[in-house]
Parts: sequence; C-alpha cells; structure tokens
Amino acid sequence: MTTQDAAALGDSGPLGNSAALGDSPLAHDSALEANLAAPAPDTEFLPRAARMSRAELDALPAANMEMLGIATLAGPANVIMQLALPAVGYGVYESRVDSGNLFKHPVKRTRTTLAYLAVAASGDPTVRKAYRRAVGRSHAKVRSTPESPVKYNAFDPELQLWVAACLYKGWEDVQRIFGDPDAITEQAYQAGAVMGTTLQMPREMWPATRADFDEYWNGMIDRLEIDPVIGEHLMSIARMEFAHPIVSRLFGWHSEIFTLGFLPEGFRAAMGIEMKPWQQQFFDVHNAIARSIIQRLPKPLRAFPFNLLLADVKWRIRTKRPLV
Repeated sequence: MTTQDAAALGDSGPLGNSAALGDSPLAHDSALEANLAAPAPDTEFLPRAARMSRAELDALPAANMEMLGIATLAGPANVIMQLALPAVGYGVYESRVDSGNLFKHPVKRTRTTLAYLAVAASGDPTVRKAYRRAVGRSHAKVRSTPESPVKYNAFDPELQLWVAACLYKGWEDVQRIFGDPDAITEQAYQAGAVMGTTLQMPREMWPATRADFDEYWNGMIDRLEIDPVIGEHLMSIARMEFAHPIVSRLFGWHSEIFTLGFLPEGFRAAMGIEMKPWQQQFFDVHNAIARSIIQRLPKPLRAFPFNLLLADVKWRIRTKRPLV
C-alpha cells in the first residue's frame, strides 16, 4: 500500500477506517466522533448503538476459555495479524506511549499483553473493569496526528473489533493444534466477545454467529494490504529484534518459524513471505511433540503462565500497584 493509498483509507469515513471495515452505524455516530476527537476521551464511553450499558458489559460472566500457555509461541503471529490492519499497525508503530513500546520495554509490554488475554478470558467482572480502566489511560494517548499516513484512534470500536477477532482466532488455532478441537463451540465463540467488550467494543458488534465471524474474517483478509514500513516492522517482531541482541541472534530464527507457521496464509501473502519446506517440517514436528506433552500435563501447568499473570493482576489490584 502506498502512502497515498493509506491516506485515502484513513480519510474514507468519519472514523477513518469505516470503508475498510464495512458500512457500520458507528460511522454516523457524532457522539463517538466527538469522544474520539476529545483531548481527554471518556474511557467509559460507549456508542449510541450499544444496547448494553457499560455496567452490563462489565458484569458479563467470565468466558472461562481455557488458555494454553504454549499459545505464547503464537504471540508474535497474533500481534502481526492485528497490526496488519493499517490503522492498528500505524497506531502501534507511531505510538507515543513509550512504556508500552515493545522495542523499548519488551518484558513489560509482553507481560501486559498476555495479562490482558488472561483477564479477558478468565477474569471476573471486577478484574476486567480495573484492567480496562488501566488500559484506557494508555489508549487515550494513541491517536493519529496530521502527519500520520492513516487515521486511527485506540478507542475506535471498529479497530477494537478487529483486535478482538485476531485474539479469538488465535485461541481457536491454538486449540486445534495443541488443545481440544471439541472446545471450539458456538458457546465458546459467544464467550469470546469479551476480548473486545473488556475494552470499548459494544457486545452487538461481535458477529452474531461463528458463521458470521467467518464472513467478517474472510472479508478482512481479502482487503489486507501491508505497506513496506509496517511490513518491515512486523518482520522485526517475528525475528525478535526487540529483544537483547544475543537473545535475538540465538532465538530469532526459532521465533520466525513459529510466527510464519501460525500466520494464516492470507497474511503471509500480504507480507510477500512464505515458509521454506524445512521450516514447515520443523513447525509440524515440534507441534506434534508439544501436543503429546501438553495433553499429559495437569491443568495448572497447561495454563502457565496465564494463570500466574491473572494472579499477578489480582495482586496488583489489591496492593494498588500499576496494572499496565
């Protein structure tokens, strides 16, 4: 995608990305536009189209989706999936929130990202509410500038839908490879909405059925275009260039294999990359061995480190320490 194409996408609608994401009633919500443009956006705000109040969203029962710790191997691929949407990619690439910058604070950024997954999947309403407010304070600073090649705002519910969809799709993929494919049910899919409602995404924005999700997902894949700037940034994540140089040299190749392996083909095509036969073989053999081991582990070990991260969030809430 050229800079001119990105700019056109950014100017396509009142929310900057509505043309890419489909016609939505949110594109005509003047109150949402005003909140996105406000110097200090209201983190409790929900679009007029929302049929559930903020209190009702916070009170949704825990999804109780089993989080397998080995999903951390798929983390870079999932980040790339999210950032492949230009408005999300540039939102992260240009972010002025240094404390959340993966390349400046890799350990902290990894902890807070994985903790969000643990909170959304297994946290109770009180924990989800506290984490949402903490994330909201950081997101308030993530918005495009006049110089940005694409328009974005971290409080845009359409962008949050895309991120939530990537997180849920990643959960399904990990279950198919390492866990229990039978756990991928319509009920699990409906519970997956908390990946977005934990932030500012209205519940009804989540595609109504799993079949509707497939239609949304495939439509988004068909529109993927990744410009060279974001493409190189994504590959630097795949190669662990954010880590210490020694760590990156030792394990970057390993991370790249798993990133490519977990990336759906549409994303690889958009980035102009493909797996070499030896990489695919390494990926498949590793996963077969890992699945055999995971199936024999007790549940607490299968869930590590997500169960530990959730306990850490609860401890931080009790002791009034920063969550992100």
